Amino acid sequence: MDNSFSSADLEFQQEVRAFFESEFTDELRERVQSSSDVKGTAVEWQKKLHAKGWIAPDWPAEVGGTGWTPVQKFIFDAERCAAGAPDVVPFGLKMVAPVIFTFGNDEQKQKFLPKILNSDDWWCQGYSEPGAGSDLAALQTKAELAGDDYVVNGAKIWTTYAQYADWIFCLVRTGQFEKRQQGISFLLIDMKSEGITVNPIHTIDNHHSLNEVVFDNVRVPVSNRVGNENQGWTYAKALLAHERTSIAGVADSRRWLQEIIELAKSQTNAQGSLIDDPTFQNRLSDIEIELMALEYMDLRVLASLSSGETPGPEASLLKIKGTEIQQALQELRMQTIGAYAGTLKAAQYQNDLHARGYESRRAYMYGRAATIYGGSNEVQRNVIAKAVLGL
Repeated sequence: MDNSFSSADLEFQQEVRAFFESEFTDELRERVQSSSDVKGTAVEWQKKLHAKGWIAPDWPAEVGGTGWTPVQKFIFDAERCAAGAPDVVPFGLKMVAPVIFTFGNDEQKQKFLPKILNSDDWWCQGYSEPGAGSDLAALQTKAELAGDDYVVNGAKIWTTYAQYADWIFCLVRTGQFEKRQQGISFLLIDMKSEGITVNPIHTIDNHHSLNEVVFDNVRVPVSNRVGNENQGWTYAKALLAHERTSIAGVADSRRWLQEIIELAKSQTNAQGSLIDDPTFQNRLSDIEIELMALEYMDLRVLASLSSGETPGPEASLLKIKGTEIQQALQELRMQTIGAYAGTLKAAQYQNDLHARGYESRRAYMYGRAATIYGGSNEVQRNVIAKAVLGL
Protein backbone atom coordinates (compact mmCIF):
# COMPACT_ATOMS: atom_id res chain seq x y z
CA MET A 1 0.00 0.00 0.00
CA ASP A 2 1.40 3.41 -1.04
CA ASN A 3 1.42 5.59 2.08
CA SER A 4 2.31 8.90 0.40
CA PHE A 5 -0.22 11.48 -0.79
CA SER A 6 -0.26 12.29 -4.49
CA SER A 7 -0.39 15.88 -5.76
CA ALA A 8 -4.12 15.37 -6.39
CA ASP A 9 -4.57 14.17 -2.80
CA LEU A 10 -2.72 17.20 -1.45
CA GLU A 11 -4.89 19.49 -3.56
CA PHE A 12 -7.98 17.74 -2.21
CA GLN A 13 -6.64 18.14 1.34
CA GLN A 14 -6.37 21.92 0.83
CA GLU A 15 -9.91 22.05 -0.55
CA VAL A 16 -11.27 20.16 2.46
CA ARG A 17 -9.32 22.32 4.89
CA ALA A 18 -10.63 25.52 3.26
CA PHE A 19 -14.20 24.19 3.42
CA PHE A 20 -14.02 23.56 7.15
CA GLU A 21 -12.41 26.94 7.78
CA SER A 22 -15.22 28.77 5.97
CA GLU A 23 -18.28 26.64 6.79
CA PHE A 24 -17.66 25.39 10.32
CA THR A 25 -18.03 28.80 11.91
CA ASP A 26 -17.25 29.81 15.50
CA GLU A 27 -20.99 30.24 16.13
CA LEU A 28 -21.69 26.72 14.89
CA ARG A 29 -18.78 25.38 16.93
CA GLU A 30 -20.18 26.93 20.13
CA ARG A 31 -23.59 25.39 19.48
CA VAL A 32 -22.03 21.96 18.96
CA GLN A 33 -20.10 22.25 22.22
CA SER A 34 -23.05 23.51 24.24
CA SER A 35 -25.37 20.70 23.04
CA SER A 36 -28.25 23.15 23.43
CA ASP A 37 -29.94 22.18 20.15
CA VAL A 38 -28.64 18.75 19.22
CA LYS A 39 -30.91 18.04 16.27
CA GLY A 40 -31.07 21.57 14.85
CA THR A 41 -27.30 22.00 14.96
CA ALA A 42 -26.60 18.58 13.44
CA VAL A 43 -29.11 19.11 10.64
CA GLU A 44 -27.71 22.55 9.83
CA TRP A 45 -24.17 21.20 9.59
CA GLN A 46 -25.19 18.12 7.59
CA LYS A 47 -27.10 20.25 5.10
CA LYS A 48 -23.89 22.22 4.50
CA LEU A 49 -22.08 18.96 3.78
CA HIS A 50 -24.89 17.86 1.47
CA ALA A 51 -24.83 21.16 -0.44
CA LYS A 52 -21.11 20.59 -1.04
CA GLY A 53 -21.77 16.99 -2.11
CA TRP A 54 -19.74 15.57 0.79
CA ILE A 55 -22.43 14.14 3.03
CA ALA A 56 -22.08 10.42 2.11
CA PRO A 57 -18.48 9.31 1.47
CA ASP A 58 -19.38 5.64 1.92
CA TRP A 59 -22.35 5.60 -0.49
CA PRO A 60 -21.99 4.50 -4.12
CA ALA A 61 -21.83 7.49 -6.46
CA GLU A 62 -24.97 6.37 -8.31
CA VAL A 63 -27.12 6.88 -5.21
CA GLY A 64 -25.55 10.13 -4.05
CA GLY A 65 -22.12 9.15 -2.73
CA THR A 66 -18.92 11.09 -3.28
CA GLY A 67 -17.01 8.54 -5.33
CA TRP A 68 -13.93 9.25 -3.21
CA THR A 69 -10.92 6.98 -3.00
CA PRO A 70 -9.99 5.45 0.39
CA VAL A 71 -7.23 8.03 0.72
CA GLN A 72 -9.67 10.89 0.12
CA LYS A 73 -11.99 9.50 2.78
CA PHE A 74 -9.06 9.29 5.16
CA ILE A 75 -8.02 12.87 4.38
CA PHE A 76 -11.55 14.19 4.83
CA ASP A 77 -11.98 12.56 8.23
CA ALA A 78 -8.55 13.72 9.41
CA GLU A 79 -9.28 17.32 8.39
CA ARG A 80 -12.73 17.18 9.97
CA CYS A 81 -11.23 16.19 13.29
CA ALA A 82 -8.43 18.72 13.02
CA ALA A 83 -11.08 21.41 12.58
CA GLY A 84 -13.05 20.10 15.57
CA ALA A 85 -16.11 19.53 13.38
CA PRO A 86 -18.59 16.78 14.33
CA ASP A 87 -19.14 13.64 12.31
CA VAL A 88 -22.58 13.08 10.84
CA VAL A 89 -25.21 11.41 13.02
CA PRO A 90 -24.63 7.80 11.89
CA PHE A 91 -28.03 6.12 12.15
CA GLY A 92 -29.39 7.30 8.81
CA LEU A 93 -26.33 8.02 6.70
CA LYS A 94 -23.95 5.31 7.89
CA MET A 95 -26.20 2.54 9.14
CA VAL A 96 -29.67 2.16 7.64
CA ALA A 97 -28.86 3.75 4.27
CA PRO A 98 -26.29 1.07 3.31
CA VAL A 99 -28.89 -1.59 4.15
CA ILE A 100 -31.51 0.17 2.00
CA PHE A 101 -29.31 0.76 -1.04
CA THR A 102 -27.84 -2.76 -0.82
CA PHE A 103 -30.89 -4.88 0.06
CA GLY A 104 -33.93 -2.60 -0.40
CA ASN A 105 -36.18 -2.43 -3.44
CA ASP A 106 -36.37 0.50 -5.87
CA GLU A 107 -39.43 1.97 -4.17
CA GLN A 108 -37.66 2.01 -0.79
CA LYS A 109 -34.54 3.58 -2.29
CA GLN A 110 -36.57 6.35 -3.92
CA LYS A 111 -38.62 6.96 -0.77
CA PHE A 112 -35.91 6.99 1.89
CA LEU A 113 -32.47 7.75 0.43
CA PRO A 114 -33.05 11.36 -0.77
CA LYS A 115 -34.45 12.40 2.64
CA ILE A 116 -31.55 10.74 4.44
CA LEU A 117 -29.06 12.54 2.17
CA ASN A 118 -30.69 15.92 2.82
CA SER A 119 -31.11 15.27 6.58
CA ASP A 120 -34.87 15.72 6.25
CA ASP A 121 -35.45 12.44 8.10
CA TRP A 122 -33.76 11.67 11.45
CA TRP A 123 -33.29 7.97 12.19
CA CYS A 124 -32.67 5.89 15.30
CA GLN A 125 -31.73 2.23 15.79
CA GLY A 126 -34.03 -0.40 17.30
CA TYR A 127 -31.77 -3.35 18.07
CA SER A 128 -31.10 -3.89 21.79
CA GLU A 129 -33.94 -4.87 24.10
CA PRO A 130 -34.29 -5.03 27.91
CA GLY A 131 -33.51 -8.76 27.69
CA ALA A 132 -31.38 -8.84 24.53
CA GLY A 133 -28.26 -6.71 24.35
CA SER A 134 -25.00 -8.43 23.45
CA ASP A 135 -27.02 -11.58 22.67
CA LEU A 136 -29.04 -9.77 20.03
CA ALA A 137 -30.51 -12.96 18.57
CA ALA A 138 -32.48 -13.31 21.83
CA LEU A 139 -34.71 -10.35 20.87
CA GLN A 140 -38.44 -10.83 21.56
CA THR A 141 -40.14 -7.82 19.93
CA LYS A 142 -42.74 -9.50 17.71
CA ALA A 143 -44.19 -8.49 14.37
CA GLU A 144 -47.29 -10.51 13.45
CA LEU A 145 -48.73 -10.37 9.96
CA ALA A 146 -52.23 -8.87 9.69
CA GLY A 147 -53.25 -8.30 6.08
CA ASP A 148 -50.94 -5.74 4.49
CA ASP A 149 -49.43 -4.77 7.85
CA TYR A 150 -47.31 -6.15 10.61
CA VAL A 151 -48.53 -5.55 14.16
CA VAL A 152 -45.49 -4.87 16.34
CA ASN A 153 -45.34 -5.37 20.12
CA GLY A 154 -42.31 -5.17 22.40
CA ALA A 155 -39.63 -2.73 23.47
CA LYS A 156 -36.20 -1.49 22.40
CA ILE A 157 -33.68 0.09 24.76
CA TRP A 158 -30.56 2.29 24.71
CA THR A 159 -32.06 3.93 21.62
CA THR A 160 -29.92 6.99 20.94
CA TYR A 161 -31.79 10.19 19.95
CA ALA A 162 -35.15 8.41 19.67
CA GLN A 163 -36.70 11.56 21.16
CA TYR A 164 -35.85 13.40 17.92
CA ALA A 165 -36.35 10.58 15.42
CA ASP A 166 -38.74 10.53 12.48
CA TRP A 167 -38.04 6.85 11.74
CA ILE A 168 -36.60 3.82 13.50
CA PHE A 169 -35.10 0.75 11.84
CA CYS A 170 -35.88 -2.36 13.87
CA LEU A 171 -35.06 -6.00 14.13
CA VAL A 172 -38.27 -7.88 14.98
CA ARG A 173 -39.21 -11.52 15.39
CA THR A 174 -41.47 -12.73 12.61
CA GLY A 175 -40.94 -16.47 12.95
CA GLN A 176 -39.85 -19.23 15.31
CA PHE A 177 -37.03 -21.49 14.16
CA GLU A 178 -34.54 -23.78 15.89
CA LYS A 179 -31.84 -21.29 14.96
CA ARG A 180 -33.00 -17.98 16.46
CA GLN A 181 -31.35 -15.81 13.82
CA GLN A 182 -33.60 -17.29 11.11
CA GLY A 183 -36.81 -15.79 12.53
CA ILE A 184 -35.85 -12.09 12.40
CA SER A 185 -36.96 -9.41 9.93
CA PHE A 186 -35.78 -5.85 9.27
CA LEU A 187 -38.53 -3.21 9.47
CA LEU A 188 -38.57 0.55 8.86
CA ILE A 189 -41.07 2.12 11.26
CA ASP A 190 -42.49 5.65 11.27
CA MET A 191 -41.99 7.07 14.77
CA LYS A 192 -45.29 8.97 14.45
CA SER A 193 -47.18 5.66 14.31
CA GLU A 194 -49.91 5.20 16.90
CA GLY A 195 -48.81 3.00 19.80
CA ILE A 196 -45.16 4.14 20.06
CA THR A 197 -43.98 5.54 23.41
CA VAL A 198 -40.50 6.99 24.01
CA ASN A 199 -39.26 6.84 27.63
CA PRO A 200 -36.09 8.87 28.41
CA ILE A 201 -32.98 7.37 30.01
CA HIS A 202 -30.59 9.82 31.70
CA THR A 203 -26.97 8.65 31.69
CA ILE A 204 -24.19 9.09 34.26
CA ASP A 205 -23.18 12.43 32.71
CA ASN A 206 -26.72 13.74 33.39
CA HIS A 207 -27.55 14.00 29.69
CA HIS A 208 -30.52 12.64 27.79
CA SER A 209 -29.48 10.92 24.59
CA LEU A 210 -30.73 7.37 25.31
CA ASN A 211 -34.29 6.08 25.45
CA GLU A 212 -36.56 3.08 25.73
CA VAL A 213 -38.98 2.75 22.81
CA VAL A 214 -42.16 0.77 23.51
CA PHE A 215 -44.37 -0.66 20.74
CA ASP A 216 -48.00 -1.37 21.60
CA ASN A 217 -49.91 -2.85 18.61
CA VAL A 218 -48.04 -0.62 16.18
CA ARG A 219 -49.10 -1.21 12.56
CA VAL A 220 -46.28 -1.19 10.00
CA PRO A 221 -46.89 -1.70 6.27
CA VAL A 222 -45.34 -4.85 4.85
CA SER A 223 -43.85 -2.58 2.19
CA ASN A 224 -41.57 -1.20 4.93
CA ARG A 225 -39.82 -4.55 5.37
CA VAL A 226 -36.34 -4.57 3.85
CA GLY A 227 -35.62 -7.78 1.93
CA ASN A 228 -37.21 -11.11 2.69
CA GLU A 229 -39.15 -12.06 5.79
CA ASN A 230 -37.09 -13.91 8.41
CA GLN A 231 -33.84 -12.92 6.69
CA GLY A 232 -33.23 -9.71 8.64
CA TRP A 233 -30.23 -11.13 10.47
CA THR A 234 -28.29 -11.13 7.20
CA TYR A 235 -28.97 -7.43 6.70
CA ALA A 236 -28.30 -6.67 10.35
CA LYS A 237 -24.83 -8.24 10.16
CA ALA A 238 -23.94 -6.02 7.23
CA LEU A 239 -25.15 -2.95 9.14
CA LEU A 240 -23.23 -3.93 12.27
CA ALA A 241 -20.05 -4.33 10.24
CA HIS A 242 -20.40 -0.75 8.99
CA GLU A 243 -21.22 0.47 12.51
CA ARG A 244 -18.23 -1.28 14.09
CA THR A 245 -15.92 0.12 11.42
CA SER A 246 -17.06 3.68 12.12
CA ILE A 247 -16.85 3.17 15.92
CA ALA A 248 -13.07 2.77 15.55
CA GLY A 249 -12.86 6.58 15.45
CA VAL A 250 -9.25 6.82 14.30
CA ALA A 251 -9.36 10.49 13.32
CA ASP A 252 -11.03 11.55 16.58
CA SER A 253 -8.44 9.61 18.59
CA ARG A 254 -5.67 11.31 16.63
CA ARG A 255 -7.15 14.71 17.55
CA TRP A 256 -7.40 13.76 21.25
CA LEU A 257 -3.78 12.59 21.17
CA GLN A 258 -2.63 15.95 19.83
CA GLU A 259 -4.72 17.80 22.42
CA ILE A 260 -3.15 15.74 25.23
CA ILE A 261 0.34 16.59 23.94
CA GLU A 262 -0.51 20.30 23.88
CA LEU A 263 -2.00 20.14 27.38
CA ALA A 264 1.01 18.23 28.72
CA LYS A 265 3.36 20.89 27.37
CA SER A 266 1.38 23.61 29.17
CA GLN A 267 1.20 21.79 32.53
CA THR A 268 4.36 22.81 34.42
CA ASN A 269 5.77 22.63 37.93
CA ALA A 270 9.18 22.97 39.57
CA GLN A 271 10.41 19.85 37.74
CA GLY A 272 9.34 21.12 34.30
CA SER A 273 6.42 20.32 32.02
CA LEU A 274 4.39 17.12 32.14
CA ILE A 275 5.45 16.21 28.60
CA ASP A 276 9.03 15.72 29.90
CA ASP A 277 7.99 13.16 32.51
CA PRO A 278 9.33 9.70 31.43
CA THR A 279 6.32 7.80 32.79
CA PHE A 280 3.93 10.08 30.92
CA GLN A 281 6.02 9.78 27.75
CA ASN A 282 5.96 5.98 27.92
CA ARG A 283 2.21 5.83 28.27
CA LEU A 284 1.68 8.36 25.50
CA SER A 285 4.03 6.47 23.17
CA ASP A 286 2.30 3.13 23.83
CA ILE A 287 -1.06 4.61 22.86
CA GLU A 288 0.37 6.36 19.80
CA ILE A 289 1.93 3.13 18.48
CA GLU A 290 -1.38 1.27 18.86
CA LEU A 291 -3.23 4.13 17.17
CA MET A 292 -0.81 4.06 14.25
CA ALA A 293 -1.41 0.33 13.75
CA LEU A 294 -5.17 0.90 13.94
CA GLU A 295 -4.87 3.66 11.35
CA TYR A 296 -3.31 1.31 8.81
CA MET A 297 -5.97 -1.32 9.43
CA ASP A 298 -8.65 1.34 8.96
CA LEU A 299 -7.15 2.27 5.58
CA ARG A 300 -7.20 -1.38 4.50
CA VAL A 301 -10.87 -1.67 5.43
CA LEU A 302 -11.66 1.57 3.56
CA ALA A 303 -9.94 0.11 0.51
CA SER A 304 -12.03 -3.08 0.68
CA LEU A 305 -15.24 -1.05 1.08
CA SER A 306 -14.37 1.02 -1.96
CA SER A 307 -14.01 -2.16 -4.03
CA GLY A 308 -17.53 -3.22 -3.03
CA GLU A 309 -16.66 -5.67 -0.28
CA THR A 310 -18.42 -5.87 3.08
CA PRO A 311 -16.21 -5.75 6.19
CA GLY A 312 -15.77 -9.12 7.82
CA PRO A 313 -14.00 -9.97 11.10
CA GLU A 314 -11.66 -7.00 10.57
CA ALA A 315 -14.62 -4.80 11.58
CA SER A 316 -14.56 -6.54 14.96
CA LEU A 317 -10.83 -5.92 15.25
CA LEU A 318 -11.33 -2.23 14.51
CA LYS A 319 -14.11 -2.01 17.07
CA ILE A 320 -12.07 -3.68 19.83
CA LYS A 321 -8.86 -1.73 19.38
CA GLY A 322 -10.57 1.52 18.45
CA THR A 323 -12.71 1.65 21.59
CA GLU A 324 -9.88 0.51 23.87
CA ILE A 325 -7.64 3.27 22.49
CA GLN A 326 -10.44 5.81 22.91
CA GLN A 327 -10.86 4.87 26.56
CA ALA A 328 -7.09 4.99 27.17
CA LEU A 329 -6.93 8.48 25.64
CA GLN A 330 -9.95 9.68 27.61
CA GLU A 331 -8.38 8.51 30.85
CA LEU A 332 -5.02 10.10 30.00
CA ARG A 333 -6.69 13.36 28.98
CA MET A 334 -8.51 13.48 32.33
CA GLN A 335 -5.25 12.94 34.19
CA THR A 336 -3.43 15.52 32.07
CA ILE A 337 -5.95 18.29 32.62
CA GLY A 338 -6.06 17.54 36.34
CA ALA A 339 -8.42 19.46 38.59
CA TYR A 340 -10.11 21.17 35.64
CA ALA A 341 -11.79 17.85 34.83
CA GLY A 342 -14.11 18.60 37.74
CA THR A 343 -15.73 21.51 35.87
CA LEU A 344 -19.49 20.93 35.97
CA LYS A 345 -20.67 23.45 33.37
CA ALA A 346 -19.50 24.17 29.84
CA ALA A 347 -17.28 27.25 29.66
CA GLN A 348 -17.70 29.91 27.01
CA TYR A 349 -14.40 29.65 25.18
CA GLN A 350 -13.15 26.56 23.41
CA ASN A 351 -9.54 26.86 24.55
CA ASP A 352 -10.35 27.71 28.16
CA LEU A 353 -9.10 25.00 30.52
CA HIS A 354 -12.50 24.84 32.20
CA ALA A 355 -14.11 24.15 28.81
CA ARG A 356 -11.58 21.44 28.06
CA GLY A 357 -11.99 19.98 31.52
CA TYR A 358 -15.76 19.85 31.16
CA GLU A 359 -15.52 18.14 27.78
CA SER A 360 -12.85 15.72 29.08
CA ARG A 361 -15.07 14.67 31.98
CA ARG A 362 -18.10 14.18 29.74
CA ALA A 363 -16.13 12.20 27.16
CA TYR A 364 -14.59 10.01 29.86
CA MET A 365 -17.94 9.09 31.44
CA TYR A 366 -19.77 8.52 28.17
CA GLY A 367 -16.78 6.66 26.77
CA ARG A 368 -17.09 3.91 29.38
CA ALA A 369 -19.87 2.48 27.21
CA ALA A 370 -17.76 2.39 24.02
CA THR A 371 -16.58 -1.17 24.63
CA ILE A 372 -20.22 -2.23 25.08
CA TYR A 373 -22.31 -0.53 22.40
CA GLY A 374 -22.13 -1.78 18.82
CA GLY A 375 -21.66 -5.28 20.22
CA SER A 376 -19.52 -5.68 23.33
CA ASN A 377 -15.82 -6.30 22.87
CA GLU A 378 -16.20 -9.74 24.48
CA VAL A 379 -18.67 -10.65 21.73
CA GLN A 380 -16.29 -9.25 19.09
CA ARG A 381 -13.55 -11.55 20.35
CA ASN A 382 -15.94 -14.47 19.92
CA VAL A 383 -16.66 -13.29 16.35
CA ILE A 384 -12.93 -13.23 15.59
CA ALA A 385 -12.36 -16.62 17.22
CA LYS A 386 -15.07 -18.16 15.07
CA ALA A 387 -14.38 -16.41 11.76
CA VAL A 388 -10.59 -16.27 11.83
CA LEU A 389 -9.44 -19.06 14.13
CA GLY A 390 -12.29 -21.48 13.39
CA LEU A 391 -13.02 -22.07 17.06
